[in-house]
Amino acid sequence: MTDDRAWLQAPHRRYNPLLGEWVLVSPQRTARPWQGETGTAASAVGPAYDPTCYLCPGNLRAGGERNPAYDTTYVFENDFAALVPGVAADGQDDAGLLVAETERGRARVVCFSPRHDLSVAKMETPAIRRVIDTWTAEYETLAADPAIRAVTIFENRGAAMGASNPHPHAQIWANERVPNVPAREETSLLTYVRERGACLLCAYVARELALGERTVFANEHAAIVVPFWAVWPFEALLVPRRHVASLERLASEERDAIAEAMHVLAAAYDRVFEVPFPYSMGFHQRPTDGEPHAEWHLHAHYFPPLLRSATIRKYMVGYELLAMPQRDITPELAAERLRGLVQ
Repeated sequence: MTDDRAWLQAPHRRYNPLLGEWVLVSPQRTARPWQGETGTAASAVGPAYDPTCYLCPGNLRAGGERNPAYDTTYVFENDFAALVPGVAADGQDDAGLLVAETERGRARVVCFSPRHDLSVAKMETPAIRRVIDTWTAEYETLAADPAIRAVTIFENRGAAMGASNPHPHAQIWANERVPNVPAREETSLLTYVRERGACLLCAYVARELALGERTVFANEHAAIVVPFWAVWPFEALLVPRRHVASLERLASEERDAIAEAMHVLAAAYDRVFEVPFPYSMGFHQRPTDGEPHAEWHLHAHYFPPLLRSATIRKYMVGYELLAMPQRDITPELAAERLRGLVQ
């Protein structure tokens, strides 16, 4: 079938209703030659146990503590935490121009497995489910702390995304105040409910599943789509199909479904250029301020940088830093490619 939407092949901009911003799409730029940095392809992770790894069982961490001989998920306080508890309230406000305030919080590391050579793409679904259960338990513990208002769970995979260690792990940063991006999402979610009487992400996912062109994978309880407003070349959004605000409110079968979806996407990513695919991913969920936040819909963002090959990645520079985000390959083509790699 011929697509009669001529604008798809012309420069155009798309609206991101979660952040209230626009992204410029320039499909004609996919034909441009490339003489910039190509980098090096990511290599496969080495042995099941690495005696020099700070995260492997029994090894000494960089901060001087020794890991136990753990055989499942393992959580510890980040040895070089960006957020710490017990910071005294202080700061300044100089005419609204030089403003600063202290920020309390916690930072933890979650090792997915004792196996150094695994990744989400290689893990079995039950093992990923154990990771989700661990994240959920940590979210509940941190949410119970009256000093914490937001919990961000995220994974940086690969050196290209700043991961300092290839051992499969994620981080949890818990803030005294809601950070910038989830705060913007909260505003958008609230506005959509007030103006349209519905959940933004419930409506969006239903529309994407009905259209199909940007859907990568869906099971009974979860869906993966390349967002209509995606910025990164193979960006993806993982969303529970039921309206649920945070991890601890997921039913058991929904956690299983999300574990399956996480595995499917990570494995498809690795097939795009036949290398371990770098990405940053993270869950956005309701603030932990004691309010119900019925407007919130749990979701995970995936931001992978690779663009044309295993060695060419997208950079957020120039126009992106000074004006608005921009992409070349359309979300529809990215979704089609990922969908074809799902097994």
